[in-house]
Amino acid sequence: MNAYGTPFQRIAVVAKPDTAGQMQPTLQRLQNVLEQRQLTLLPDERAAAMLGLGQGMPLPELAAACDLAVVVGGDGTLLHAARQFVDHEVPLLGVNLGRLGFLVDIAPTEIASCLSAVLDGEYTEDARFLLSATIGDQGPVLAFNDVVLHKWNIARMIEFETWIDGRFVYTQRSDGLILSTPTGSTAYALSGGGPLLAPSLDAIAIVPICPHTLSNRPIVIHADSKIEISVTASIDPNDVRITCDGAASLTIGNGDKLRVERHPTPVHLLHPVGHDHFNVLRAKLGWGEHPKN
Repeated sequence: MNAYGTPFQRIAVVAKPDTAGQMQPTLQRLQNVLEQRQLTLLPDERAAAMLGLGQGMPLPELAAACDLAVVVGGDGTLLHAARQFVDHEVPLLGVNLGRLGFLVDIAPTEIASCLSAVLDGEYTEDARFLLSATIGDQGPVLAFNDVVLHKWNIARMIEFETWIDGRFVYTQRSDGLILSTPTGSTAYALSGGGPLLAPSLDAIAIVPICPHTLSNRPIVIHADSKIEISVTASIDPNDVRITCDGAASLTIGNGDKLRVERHPTPVHLLHPVGHDHFNVLRAKLGWGEHPKN
């Protein structure tokens, strides 16, 4: 600890591409707080360019070198950072320059006070698990929100079989299947009709995408479950893709199985004192708003 008593000495700063002109002043406020406390700022390439601090560091190097990561951007920026930082057990603090911001909950104008409070040890910690997806020798690929098996370059449905812990569940014809963490339950799974899961739940939501049989409904299973999915012989595997967090993509071949399970190391999110998940849901989903004339 330094003279201020914070356990965080080396602070990584991860920035998204600046599209609205908010990034630079936000980063400068952050830099001022760290300089006043004589703490080390470790910027990624974008943050370094905006602050005039040289080339910066790629995320894998930052993850190995820091005690805390401040992610300035939207939820997508934090999702990407989480996959890079999780195995180093670096806590993440999110500053919202995006739109919805379920995960990044600090306003740019509040960064100085909120970051100072965190550095003083005044925060709440929230552990979230990720999913790990593997196909043969591909992967594992991590997903903070969801692993999605979906059709590719075709208009018709795909057909696949699902097992949970070695037990056959169903053969399904649909546009695909979403395997969602509680964190991802407010993302693609929500638009697919899935349930909202409290972040602390040890649960995975399995949400069909436009199923042919209307009785194929979302189901919720324990997060320790191991899920296996294979495409049936009637479907060309070239017409199927697996996408993790809407980014990383895997292909599946004849006879291959997609294996999905909980990643052993959780992500640790830091929030200001008083953070309330239901306040976030009310604000972001518009609960309780009166209709506009």
